This record gives sequence, structure tokens and C-alpha cells, in this order.
Amino acid sequence: MSNTTAPDIRVHVRAILEALGEDVERNGLARTPERVEKAYRWLTRGYEMSVADVVGSGVFEESHESMILVRDIELYSMCEHHMLPFFGKAHVAYLPKGRIIGLSKLPRIVEVFARRLQVQERLTDQVADAVMDVLEPAGVGVVIEAAHLCMMMRGVEKQNSTTVTSALRGVFKEDASTREEFLRLVHGPRIIV
Repeated sequence: MSNTTAPDIRVHVRAILEALGEDVERNGLARTPERVEKAYRWLTRGYEMSVADVVGSGVFEESHESMILVRDIELYSMCEHHMLPFFGKAHVAYLPKGRIIGLSKLPRIVEVFARRLQVQERLTDQVADAVMDVLEPAGVGVVIEAAHLCMMMRGVEKQNSTTVTSALRGVFKEDASTREEFLRLVHGPRIIV
């Protein structure tokens, strides 16, 4: 965290609180600007992360030719329109072409892009494109299901709505049977281990 930018965030949070009519000196709010600054830096830490860094040496030569799916990857992000959270699950699959990635690397790729101010549509595309770039597989499929507090707490106030986005690359887009297998695995029954 840079000392030159941190005070600016605190000053602006303080100004927002004052504009809302709050007494920024009262006990409960006295340290709120500092806490908000720390929270926003944590929630948007993806700006300081890169796909190359999180993948590292986690790509391996392997002749496996069947679909690999990591399902139910928890994600937390911030809507760039209202700076309110959205959260849900990502499902990321790929069809390898001579290379596989360490399983933990797929959730880390999701984290790189989720921990930024986002729209879910772009987030979905960024994850798919990153996996394509890193592995050059036969194809990639990404589905993200999320609840948006900007829809739940304000505006239409629909607490039970979820948004589902998908990004299909390569054979996931071109081949109906691959796409169907992916969607069946994403939405199929969960195996409890």
C-alpha cells in the first residue's frame, strides 16, 4: 500500500461521511476512513496481481485429452458501477492439448480478475481468455453465477436473483457435444467426498 495514495482515500471517505450528514468524530466513525481504505485495497488487490505470477511454474506437459473442470470456485468482486459487492461461483473447464495446469491455479486466475472493480460479463471473458493464453488448449468454458448487491439492496431490490454468464472458447464454442458435456458437468449433481 502506497503512503502517497492511502491518505487520499481516507480524506475522500471522510468527505463522503460528512456529506451524508454523519459526525466523523463520533466513536463509531473515527477510524472508519482508515478501515474503508484498508478494505478497498484488500477487495481490489487483483490490480497488483498478474496471471503470470499466480500461475508461475504450474503448467505441466501431459498427454491427458479429456475435459478438466474445477467447479464451485467461490468469488467475491465489486461492481464497478456502484462499488457494491457481487459474489458467487465460477466453473472453469478446459480441454487440454498437451499441457495441463495445477488445479489450484484456476481459482487463482479467477481471483486475479475478480479482485478488481468489475462487471460480471468482462470477468467471465477475462478468465476464459487467460486460460486460453496460458495453456493454448483445444478449448475453454467458463460459467459464473453471482448475486449482485447493487440489484439486491438498491434499484429493483430483487434478493433472490442471480446472474449467469458464460464464455466459450475453441471446441467449447464450436462443438455442441463438448459444450453439452461442460454444461452437464457444471449443473449436474455435486459429489460429496
